[in-house]
Amino acid sequence: MKAKPRSLALAFGVAAFAAAFVWLFATRGPLAPVAVTTAPVEVAELRPAAYGIGTVEARHAYAVGPIQAGRLLRVTVDHGDRVQAGQLLAEMDPVDLGARTEAAASAIARARQAAQAAQAQVDEAASRAGMARASLARYEALQRRNFVAPEMVDGYRHERAAAEAALEAAQANAAAARREIARAEAERSALLRQRDSLRLLSPVDGVVTAREAEPGTTVVAGQAVLRLVDPARLWVRARVDQARAEGVAVGQPADIVLRSAPGSVLRGTVARIDLQSDVLTEERIVNVAFDAPPARLYLGELAEVTIRLPGASEALSVPRAALAQQGGQPGVWQVDGGRARFTPVQIGVQTAERVEITSGPGAGERVVVYSAGQLAPDVRVRAQRQAP
Repeated sequence: MKAKPRSLALAFGVAAFAAAFVWLFATRGPLAPVAVTTAPVEVAELRPAAYGIGTVEARHAYAVGPIQAGRLLRVTVDHGDRVQAGQLLAEMDPVDLGARTEAAASAIARARQAAQAAQAQVDEAASRAGMARASLARYEALQRRNFVAPEMVDGYRHERAAAEAALEAAQANAAAARREIARAEAERSALLRQRDSLRLLSPVDGVVTAREAEPGTTVVAGQAVLRLVDPARLWVRARVDQARAEGVAVGQPADIVLRSAPGSVLRGTVARIDLQSDVLTEERIVNVAFDAPPARLYLGELAEVTIRLPGASEALSVPRAALAQQGGQPGVWQVDGGRARFTPVQIGVQTAERVEITSGPGAGERVVVYSAGQLAPDVRVRAQRQAP
């Protein structure tokens, strides 16, 4: 009689253990539904962007130096100075250039005096030649009427020939004098240009970024004495991941954040996209120009760039985490009667958080954004918790 209660208790315990085992196997074991988290399909405004990191660089930089070798006489500006176009920045030592210029001016004056004298000789010779021609013509007429002897006419012919030869000589002297004037003026012009080239002037309104030579230094032709940049034409040469660069185009607005001022956002515009990408890093070089230059100029400073791409208003969208692939087709997983169902979608505008779908589930329908296990069609699923 005492064994019967024990048997009943044992049987009850075995049944309870079996039921618990079956429950655990069905809810937590291999046959348990996959726990998933879902979120609704929402209508939202999507504003995609491309991100990049680069450095502040000058779009236009200038190296100012002499066009011929010489000694640097003085430098009037220093690193960081703002200069105006045409402002004197430095000057080379002219050595004997002033004396040579004065000598050239004196040579021009002498050549002009010689030219005036030569022209007077030309005028005089021309007058004599004219008189000789007139006399010869008169005596030739008299000789035809037998009023004078032929020998007298021959004498006037010789006078005319001599006068014309003298005229040609005077004209040659005058031409030589004019050539001497031209040569002297060309020499003086060259000396004046050389003198002007000794004055190193600013080509633009800019900022001095480097002073590479000091007074007394001998510099060669083409060597930079000063370097300038145009602060109104700065940009950030940003590197953008090729996978994120689709849709980036010239003229798009951008936000620039300098490393030295993380709390300040500067406005910019995409000015140029380099055709040559970086093969190793798989990045595209995007040049973003400042709409207004920063108050303080620090070339080479790191900057973060956010390029605002064309977006979509009132777009049907899902969280980016909801996107999945099934047989090469993009889509989303949904819960249908406790089982997983794959719904293909067409993708539109994408942001870092959400993706537009142009076909697929409607607004308000829920899609899986997280699953505790691998999903497949008709797999049992259980919505563990609902995302808002």
